Amino acid sequence: MAKTPDFTKTLQDVMAKFPVDTSSFQDAFKSQTALGERMAQVALAAAERSTEISARWAKDTIARMGELTATKEEPAEYAKALGDFASAAAEMAAEHMAAFAEVAKKVQMDTVDLMLTAGKDLASDAQQAAENATRETQAAVKKAAAAASSAGTSAKL
Repeated sequence: MAKTPDFTKTLQDVMAKFPVDTSSFQDAFKSQTALGERMAQVALAAAERSTEISARWAKDTIARMGELTATKEEPAEYAKALGDFASAAAEMAAEHMAAFAEVAKKVQMDTVDLMLTAGKDLASDAQQAAENATRETQAAVKKAAAAASSAGTSAKL
């Protein structure tokens, strides 16, 4: 009577030899941390520049406040000083808001550039990982088929 071959051992060997490449996970982690670092650099540079603008704005305002609070001879001079202060404050606001807009524009351009670069890198990495997985899987399937045919041949004997 013919005995049915037991493929349990063969399947266990195939699964033990099935390629699992963790380097792709490590590479993905490295590229994500590199992207995070570059994004953090962009954010920190923007925060530093924004802080400089805010500090300059505060210094300019404080300097103008000194002129406003100076003692005047005539009551009309106080009204003129207040008008001058309001005019200067509006002008400073426009200048500093434009500076903030430039910072925001630079952050936006840098972020878009980083994302485009990351997208290209990710697509390239994914294609390479898929090609490697395909090659390794094909090799494993060939080994499994060879092992299965040799097991089947030895079972017939």
